[in-house]
Amino acid sequence: MFWYATASLTPAVLLALACLYGGPVALLAVLSITVLVFFMDKLGRHLPQPQSDGRVLCLLLALVHFPLLALGVWALSTQAGHSLTDKLLIFTGLGLYVGQVSNSNAHELIHASARLPRRLGAAVYVSLLHGHHVSAHLKVHHIHAATDKDPNSARAGESFWAYALRATGGEFSAGLRAETALRKGPTPKGGRSIHPYVFYILGGTAALIAALLLAGIKGLLIYLAIALYAQMQLLLSDYVQHYGLRRHLQPNGKPEPMGPEHSWNAPKWYSSAMMLNAPRHSDHHIRPARPFTNLEITPQTMPLLPQSLPVMAVIALVPPLWHRVMDKRAARWQKTAQPTGSPTAFLQD
Repeated sequence: MFWYATASLTPAVLLALACLYGGPVALLAVLSITVLVFFMDKLGRHLPQPQSDGRVLCLLLALVHFPLLALGVWALSTQAGHSLTDKLLIFTGLGLYVGQVSNSNAHELIHASARLPRRLGAAVYVSLLHGHHVSAHLKVHHIHAATDKDPNSARAGESFWAYALRATGGEFSAGLRAETALRKGPTPKGGRSIHPYVFYILGGTAALIAALLLAGIKGLLIYLAIALYAQMQLLLSDYVQHYGLRRHLQPNGKPEPMGPEHSWNAPKWYSSAMMLNAPRHSDHHIRPARPFTNLEITPQTMPLLPQSLPVMAVIALVPPLWHRVMDKRAARWQKTAQPTGSPTAFLQD
């Protein structure tokens, strides 16, 4: 687990020091989650598969997330000793960290079989004012991914900004409909559970009040900005990982089963370690309960992104560049995929 822990925890330590002391360590914190990741990926190393399922690291990252988020809001709002440059670097680093590491970790936790990790993962999403993503992801995305019924699957030719406008409200309402539908009909023997959207809304409200009490109106606004930054990165991740790939309809009118060809993957080793193998997306969709440490990539059957997931997310922010890089790749994969769900061949770029 050495590389997973190093890649995911190093930025957290540097960000905590930056919040407390500012200065050069703030720059190091940002570099540790951007430039360092880029160049480490270029080394082309292979991530060894650990014997551990990584659950301890996931729990540790979740426990680090909450005080780090509070520390960041406090430092950006009240630390008069920090320069404007320090604060801009801390905001950037913290936003990238919760967007790339905390989001990835929460995603891993909500797929756990045990109740405590699932609730902890949901709490991480709630702290970023994105709690409804839990329901949208589990009850909608994993059922309807790569179809028009999933608001988080980007269509071919759709820019990220058009997708973000559509998916932001789409996943909230889709998750709400799915959870409400599950609660219709006879009351279960053990009684009906509280609608999770109550938890999402009350939890988000409590987080907003906590930010206000911690650092006043300024702290509240900074907290909102960090949460929006994190949400945008989650939308970018979904956009990049499903762009332009669609499941064929079977003769009975239903979509074919989710296959390896319906998600984009990024095999870069260090960014994958930092994001707990979230870029190994095809295998996760095929086997959602599989621990991140065991996810695999088979280039012959899985679409590969030309760069790491963080780099592709930056490219997605510039639609003309994104379409030039990705549209032909997506069209080739869609063309070679058979209605049975298996591609006839993998086309090298």
